[in-house]
Amino acid sequence: MLTKRLIACFDIKDGMITKAQKFKDNIVVGSAVEIACRVYQDQIDEIIFYDITASSDKRKIDIRTVKDVAEHVFVPFTVGGGIKDLNDMYEVLKAGAEKISVDSMAVRNPGIIREGARAFGSQCVVLSMQVKKVEKTQKIPSGYEIAIDGARVFTGMDAVEWAKRGENLGAGEICVNSIDRDGTHSGYDIEITSLIADAVNIPVIASGGAGMPEHVVEVFEKTGASAAIISSMLYSPRLSRNYSVREIKQELTACGVPVRPWVE
Repeated sequence: MLTKRLIACFDIKDGMITKAQKFKDNIVVGSAVEIACRVYQDQIDEIIFYDITASSDKRKIDIRTVKDVAEHVFVPFTVGGGIKDLNDMYEVLKAGAEKISVDSMAVRNPGIIREGARAFGSQCVVLSMQVKKVEKTQKIPSGYEIAIDGARVFTGMDAVEWAKRGENLGAGEICVNSIDRDGTHSGYDIEITSLIADAVNIPVIASGGAGMPEHVVEVFEKTGASAAIISSMLYSPRLSRNYSVREIKQELTACGVPVRPWVE
């Protein structure tokens, strides 16, 4: 049986990790390199790095911070934000990332998914999606709409249809970022995570809302997600207590969820 992955996601601005609530009101948590080292030593399975203002500011990704983090962690490392073309993808991979995440630019230019998959392999291309629950319409039958630019712009695109199209274009993985649950610590959006996991044949990452180990257990038991982002649980000052990766894995193991074992 395939093990479920736990992922730390860093929202980066000016080399610092920030945490938001519903993609707003970001507060600075600390140095990207320092926190990356800490979660790596705590045996996190993977790390995702988003330069959260690169797309909206129309600038290149912060390569210096990518390099600094890559020099200190030795787990799969995904990087996104401000990726516009194959050259940007190459620069990120050369800086030490193993996967490239595309989000806003993929909506504007879906061909970047196909180009990236052809150049570097589907396993290197992650389609990240900002999704918000809305009223179901003929245009948005799932009831979840795609947003871009840090949830500032809504596209009128249906989230499930976009996920299927992304897979067809060559994405090797999909990250479902719930705008409604982001930073709330109330649990993942089980509905949209399940809808997308059932609609595609590639790994799906659940993101947004984890506040306690029980939330991670729930998303793995009730959806087909292959991985879950647990950032707030590890280091958010908005939580009354943070958890270690070991604590979360112990809870998952106790509930029968297969995870990579902790190494003493």
